Amino acid sequence: MANPQREHRTPADWPFFLALSVLGGAYILLIAAMLTADASYTSPFRIWQALGSPAIRYAIWLSLLSCSITAILSVWTAVPLGYLLSRFDFPGRRLIDVLIDIPIVLPPLVVGLSLLILFQTPPGRFVNSIVSVTYAIPSVILAQFSVACAFAVRTMRGTFDQIPRRREQVAMTLGCSRGQAFWRVTLPEARRGVVAAFTLAWARSLGEFGPILVFSGATRFRTEVLSTTVFLELSVGNLEAAIAVSLLMVAAAVVVLVIVQVIGAEKVLA
Repeated sequence: MANPQREHRTPADWPFFLALSVLGGAYILLIAAMLTADASYTSPFRIWQALGSPAIRYAIWLSLLSCSITAILSVWTAVPLGYLLSRFDFPGRRLIDVLIDIPIVLPPLVVGLSLLILFQTPPGRFVNSIVSVTYAIPSVILAQFSVACAFAVRTMRGTFDQIPRRREQVAMTLGCSRGQAFWRVTLPEARRGVVAAFTLAWARSLGEFGPILVFSGATRFRTEVLSTTVFLELSVGNLEAAIAVSLLMVAAAVVVLVIVQVIGAEKVLA
């Protein structure tokens, strides 16, 4: 006689994983295909030949210099701002949150245009009369900083959110002031976040294009960085040089992402 109660069978999981693989794999394949196409279009000799151009070498030097300065300035700003947003509730906190996100969500060209207009105001003209900013090297750093710092602030705020407040409170009960507790307890605990904020700000600065193009221009041997080099080489039809510079930027991005991944793994293991 058949059992009236049917045995409960767990549905197979393979359709679920197949759907995940198809949806996610399509994007992964797209990225891999783009990188493969770039690499197959040129050769190591042609890349080396393109990188031998004095203009491209200057762009590499200026990119390394400006990105490093921007990353340092971003960390200097992100550490105190991220700490304040993480630890304190004060008037205007929500407004500051919104203002920090504006450079992230705005089109890059709008950021560059806003900087250009800022230095057409009387205070901006006064600064320009003292230090040449617009269409000069300082404008490159400022254009990179205006966007990269927002990413650094978000990174540092997330880092401080993960550090228990009790450690600071214990330090203060032992006689430390708020500042001493920050320097001796909180900041050492946030060292991996500081490195992550620096690397992310550096990578974001390296890929910045829109604000630099509008606010700094793309003048050879003056304000040309790697991102604008790609644009300039494409504009004159030198596709191989543009691809060579693009692959160089991809390599730099991979190094930065590996550093961030290692830092993230260390956080999990710590």
